Amino acid sequence: MKNKDNKLLSWREAFKINNRALGLMYKKAPKMVISRIIFVIWKALTPYLGIYFSALVISELAGARNVERLKGLVVLTLVSQACISLIDALLRKWKNTESAGVYQMIEGIFRDKLLDMDFPIIDDTKTHELLSTIRQNSNGGGWGLHQVVGNYERLLSAIFTITGGVALTISLFTTKVPEYAGELVILNNPIFIIGLIIIMLAIIYIAPVLANKAGSYSALNSGTHNLANRLFGFFGWLGYRKDCAADVRIYRQDRICDKYNSDKTGTFSSKGFFAKLARGPVGFYFAASSAISVVFTGVVYVFVCLKAWTGAFDIGMVTQYVAAITRVSGNVSSLIGGAGHMRNNASFLKLVFDFLDIPNTMYQGSLTVEKRRDRDYEIEFKNVSFKYPGSDDYALKNVSMKFKIGERLAVVGQNGSGKTTFIKLLCRLYDPTEGEILLNGINIKKYNYYDYMSVFSVVFQDFNLFAFKLGENVSTKVNYDRELVEDCLNKAGFGERLSEMPEGTETYLYKKFCKDGVEISGGEEQKIALARTLYKDAPFIVLDEPMAALDPVAEAEVYSKFDEIAGDKTAIYISHRLSSCRFCDTIAVFDKGQIVERGIHDELLANEKGKYHELWHAQAQYYA
Repeated sequence: MKNKDNKLLSWREAFKINNRALGLMYKKAPKMVISRIIFVIWKALTPYLGIYFSALVISELAGARNVERLKGLVVLTLVSQACISLIDALLRKWKNTESAGVYQMIEGIFRDKLLDMDFPIIDDTKTHELLSTIRQNSNGGGWGLHQVVGNYERLLSAIFTITGGVALTISLFTTKVPEYAGELVILNNPIFIIGLIIIMLAIIYIAPVLANKAGSYSALNSGTHNLANRLFGFFGWLGYRKDCAADVRIYRQDRICDKYNSDKTGTFSSKGFFAKLARGPVGFYFAASSAISVVFTGVVYVFVCLKAWTGAFDIGMVTQYVAAITRVSGNVSSLIGGAGHMRNNASFLKLVFDFLDIPNTMYQGSLTVEKRRDRDYEIEFKNVSFKYPGSDDYALKNVSMKFKIGERLAVVGQNGSGKTTFIKLLCRLYDPTEGEILLNGINIKKYNYYDYMSVFSVVFQDFNLFAFKLGENVSTKVNYDRELVEDCLNKAGFGERLSEMPEGTETYLYKKFCKDGVEISGGEEQKIALARTLYKDAPFIVLDEPMAALDPVAEAEVYSKFDEIAGDKTAIYISHRLSSCRFCDTIAVFDKGQIVERGIHDELLANEKGKYHELWHAQAQYYA
């Protein structure tokens, strides 16, 4: 299966996008790029110094054999090689040091883009599909940004090697064959020399073109490669996943894995797609490329040896010419091959820049949210409607309501009724399709985006804790107020577990980075997430299904202290469990994207035709 998105770009487009990629890499790590370029130029030119001195030594040995001259040449050769080795070691050390974090630097490019993206773009499946494709291209075939500097190294190495080699081989074509050489005098004929050079260049050109043709099969079939790599990444490592271990054993899912891992016709297997390519066109083009390269070497040896046999130059020059022109040959091939490789990689770089060039579209306001000690903030939804991108259906329709300062608001409803969408709009993760949301009478779009979000502390359904220290998870900071973290954990009901932590708030969660890290339950994770909202001390607390993993006793404990936890903050509480909403001042009932009822528990329950009454009794039957 060919990847239709990875058609080869034109040479002009390919070099343009490669130059842009190199500029991006230079901007992120200039010393890394410079050190690698200097090193590769140094490595390209210095071998010719050894070739030149070796030729002089051999010529002297085959000729006059002047001892003093030989001593001087040997000393000069040794000193030059010692200096070259020393500088080589220093440059290599510099290059390796600056290149040590290249992987993290490239990951940082994608991370920074993700952190800068508008949430609707991040939430879009297409964004994740594009990023997943880029990662698969990188992990599977090594394509993309990871190849950029290496490709330019290959190109520059070839250019400077060719330059040095040409300087040492010009005399091969200008040195005349003696007149007494008979028919071999034809080697002096300009037409013969030009023809020979054309033949040599043709051979040098054809070999890498064939190699590039073989390499293009990998690029054009990256879609097949990526899919197979994803299947291998899943089925090949399923047995290592702790979260799947019980299911794998109970249901013998290892047999499903075996089907994919032992299939001889699989993409990477001996009878698979790429094996067939290797035995077919790919193998043919690589073999033809190698064969033609050998023909070039033969032509060079014949031409040099014939001129030496006629007496045009001595044995030392034979060594120089053969060594230099062989290096030129290999690097002309590298030059063309490198250019072809850059062209193959360009289509993958295009995907990278398709991702990096995704524009943000949300309006970024400039007003500062007033930091009020009295927390006197009022949020109002005015006729707010919303459709998710690409959907024709409204997730919310004509929602209008106000939150009073210090109010405890419960939002209830069935799955898909619009509860979580309501919270995403409130926090300005999305903007309304219609209507407006006001903070203290001003459209929230006019506020600085991050300044506005600072007034909210949210526990989402899919919150995350990381394998960091407990205190860092609560505070989201490296340097945190330890007493405040402990206070927040105690208020969230985590106090007893905290007292068991070996290092207190300095204890690592999980064992990913620390062998002494502690494993915690889902309910404990939710308490830590709740403590995180308290540490931020924002005027609005939003809890989106926060107690789903708590047992009834732990849940009751949190509810009983909820007024203390929320303090003077406005709290918005989303839940499927209607019994848990009785402590709230107001309950808003959502159904099919609309607020169909609003009031206190007793009022709503008394309305026998209402949605709340229906939901309450649907749940109550399981507790009767």
